[in-house]
Amino acid sequence: MANLSAGAIEALANGSGWNEAVLQLVNIRRLDGGNGPARFRVMMSDGRHTLSSFMLSTQLNYMAEENILVPNCVCLLKRQVTNMLKDGRRVVIILEIQVLKPAEEVGGKIGDPTPYSDGQSKGQQPAPAPAPAPVPETRQPLQQQNRNEVNRNLNRDFMKKVPSALPDTPGGGSKVVPIASLNPYQSKWTIRARVTNKSSIRTWSNARGEGKLFSMEMVDESGEIRVTGFNQEVDKFFSLIEVGKVYYVSRGSLKIANKQYTSVKNDYEMTLNGESTVIPCEDSCDVPMVQCDFVSIGDLENREKDAIVDVIGVCRSVDEVTKLTTKSNREVSKRTLSLMDMSGKLVNVTLWGEEAEKFDGSGQPIVAIKGAKLSDYGGRSLSASFSSTMMINPDIPEAYKLRGWFDKEGHAMEGQSLTEVRGGSGNYMENWKTLADVKSEHLGHGDKADYYSCIATIVFLRKENCLYQACPSQDCNKKVIDQQNGMFRCEKCDKEFPNFKYRLILSANIADYGDNQWVTCFQESAEAILGQNAAYLGQLKDSNESAFDEIFQHANFNTFVFRNRVKLETYNDESRIKATVMDVKPVDHREYSKRLIMNIRKLGAK
Repeated sequence: MANLSAGAIEALANGSGWNEAVLQLVNIRRLDGGNGPARFRVMMSDGRHTLSSFMLSTQLNYMAEENILVPNCVCLLKRQVTNMLKDGRRVVIILEIQVLKPAEEVGGKIGDPTPYSDGQSKGQQPAPAPAPAPVPETRQPLQQQNRNEVNRNLNRDFMKKVPSALPDTPGGGSKVVPIASLNPYQSKWTIRARVTNKSSIRTWSNARGEGKLFSMEMVDESGEIRVTGFNQEVDKFFSLIEVGKVYYVSRGSLKIANKQYTSVKNDYEMTLNGESTVIPCEDSCDVPMVQCDFVSIGDLENREKDAIVDVIGVCRSVDEVTKLTTKSNREVSKRTLSLMDMSGKLVNVTLWGEEAEKFDGSGQPIVAIKGAKLSDYGGRSLSASFSSTMMINPDIPEAYKLRGWFDKEGHAMEGQSLTEVRGGSGNYMENWKTLADVKSEHLGHGDKADYYSCIATIVFLRKENCLYQACPSQDCNKKVIDQQNGMFRCEKCDKEFPNFKYRLILSANIADYGDNQWVTCFQESAEAILGQNAAYLGQLKDSNESAFDEIFQHANFNTFVFRNRVKLETYNDESRIKATVMDVKPVDHREYSKRLIMNIRKLGAK
């Protein structure tokens, strides 16, 4: 028999509260929400009294819809807020609840509870109600109508609730209510919440006119909401609002949220209007910095494409900023980083715009991203859009736990990337293999290419045909044809040029202690191995053959960290593994030693 929190119903009904009450759910009923989401009314028991004035916050509707909350289950009421209706009655809004014992394990109602009524003391028991007189069968439909009207009135009163025992706003006009209790049926309300994300000002122009807007995301201890301001409200509020600060916001318009444009977990969103007020909170406000529902990086493989997720991880590596030109001919900044968490998995995250430009990955910081979009391009990858919130070394328990794990053992883990590397200068040196492993595990023989990292030494370089004359156009590397008249033709561009640029395609044989492998190195990786750029090598080849040969001799027997791509290819009916170097960099002996020590410990534990 579960031990219920006797006396909790009376305390909650009187508004004095009860921390983590253990209650039994007696009944749960769906109320019609009209145009908005449905609401669920709940009757709870503490073994002594029952109270039917409990309501689930809409964020918990899934617990009723998925039959997690059913009659007779025993629950832990972890967070709630008590609001007062216009007629003086109180409604307890359930913000967080946990099922301790499912109904099938309880076996029925616990104790002999009686309905609680206001003013009733703990020792009093209400007098039994007189048995109702028989009602003629013709009266039943009218009774049903009366019951429906009572339910509608209760739901309407709940929608128009004014909270009690909460702090006044600076102007004293209304009480502060939790974000979770907001709905379009209220008129006078104020929230006190922290701004966690703020967009830049965006403009539009169409047949109906032009205008501007900005949006922000706000959070309190009960939930979060998206807030948008247009035109005059942009001029009035944009410069006032700072990310990270707490504000009192009142008299905004509430409507059902368009989930296509927001990842905020709220059925409603707010629009600022001419009557809205936004006042900074000058007191030391105990308002959370952010609310995240973090997903393990290892679990991203099980999530649907385009899902919006919250992730937290250690920044293992980061690319330099690159510039892209969009279809609208607008230049935008882009940067890719790699995150790793305690699952031992890594995922690539793409940052855009200002976030990409100002991001500093030095010191391998903890990065938390709220509202990242999941892609299946190249395995699994994430993109942080303008509506995402990124935090560096956030002051939250998950970040401290992750930092402790990484400093103690995670830094020496190889990690397994969920994202394929498709070129560029990424530093994604993961999925470590020896060259013998590559062959024994038949990497590259599947439908997709395989990627791996290794530490290997250059043992031979083919300098023959390693340089070619390419089209001088910025985005074209096609080999040009010498027209023998001082002009060079590019078939791809269908143009002739008076000059060309040198490009490198270098074949190299690399080896480690167990095996060797022929690899192809293109421009950037070839220049890193040779220590010279292609233009200079082209000049030497034409003017000083011995100096050209010396560069290749000097590059032999140097050791690097390689990131390689392997894929089985067929040419002239002959199949063979083609290995391409995607990235190459010098060996970080400190990190390499840590990884060796970790591998030795793993072998010793077997």
